[in-house]
Amino acid sequence: MTHAATSLPRPTAEESARSARLVELIRDEIAVAGGNIDFSRYMELALYSPGLGYYRGGAQKFGASGDFVTAPELSTIFARCLARPCKAILAGLGHGDILEAGVGSGALALGLLRELEQLGALPEHYFILELSAELQQRQRALIEREAPELFSRVQWLQTLPEDKLDGIVLANEVLDAMPVHRFRVEDDGIHQLYVGWSGERFTWDSQPASPEVGGRIAPLALPPGYTSEINFQAEAWVKSLAERMNTGALLIIDYGFPRREFYHPQRSEGTLMCHYRHRNHIDPLILTGLQDITAHVDFTAMAEAGCDSGLSLLGYTSQAAFLLASDLTELIAESDPRAVREHLALTHQVNKLTSPAEMGELYKVMALGRGIDTPLPGFSLQDRRGRL
Repeated sequence: MTHAATSLPRPTAEESARSARLVELIRDEIAVAGGNIDFSRYMELALYSPGLGYYRGGAQKFGASGDFVTAPELSTIFARCLARPCKAILAGLGHGDILEAGVGSGALALGLLRELEQLGALPEHYFILELSAELQQRQRALIEREAPELFSRVQWLQTLPEDKLDGIVLANEVLDAMPVHRFRVEDDGIHQLYVGWSGERFTWDSQPASPEVGGRIAPLALPPGYTSEINFQAEAWVKSLAERMNTGALLIIDYGFPRREFYHPQRSEGTLMCHYRHRNHIDPLILTGLQDITAHVDFTAMAEAGCDSGLSLLGYTSQAAFLLASDLTELIAESDPRAVREHLALTHQVNKLTSPAEMGELYKVMALGRGIDTPLPGFSLQDRRGRL
């Protein structure tokens, strides 16, 4: 048993049984593959296996009773700020829809719809791209309960729409949960990390890297022992959205770095992180199906994927700068300081969203788009495109 496993809360009997079924499924695939599978496949199965994977099972994931808290669950002010650039984009296009991917609890969709209604800028449709039937049910219940007058505007999808999109695609903490390839630089070259089974647990194996992985990593001249990730699936996702976008913008909000910071010498163990009941650790081979597995985003790769597919890089900045440029200060001023408890709660929430020691600096916002010729609100305080 690993140190991480002994320091984490124990799963319930029901959770352990579900995890055991998923472990058996992955072990069967490892056996068929001849003894191991690429880590990206393991991560895909652990997160997305129907009925068993972390995002396809029925456990609570978001908020205080789950495993982590995202910005929309932390404070409604996040959605209220995001509504400002959304309004500007839709107004500039003259029409359009919003498509949100990886919606989670539905808090961002609810907050955006409410604020855009207040601003007189509702989209024609609000599409929610969600693979999990269980999460779809939670999202439907939330919006129907809290904003029944807006429910008819929302449509749920399981695949990207075939028709060309005019409007906005939102990806808030989506790319970090896409399966990644892991690699390690050895004395004899670059190796990919695979997952096998030995005794009672999953184990790490390695093989010489594929030409795709080796071709990306070799020019970086990383030293032996360096371990990290590549998210080719996220790049492909950005390219597929570019193919389906007629006019509008893709807004990516996630934690990550430009490539030279992503593969910084001091980040020699990579960025892979696991989340279980608000505890963070670095062992993805335990608690299979019960914990989130994430990797930070290489924003240089996302910009390249979008621009190579015909999109323009419209903006890139920190979350703190983006929120401040989206009327955060004005929205805070609406809070009544005499309502001490509510005002202090808001102050705490804003600090977590904007402090460099919290989410303000680690989280970045990138806009890629087509057919938008004017500067986007949200990027006026700080332009970091030159750092990519």
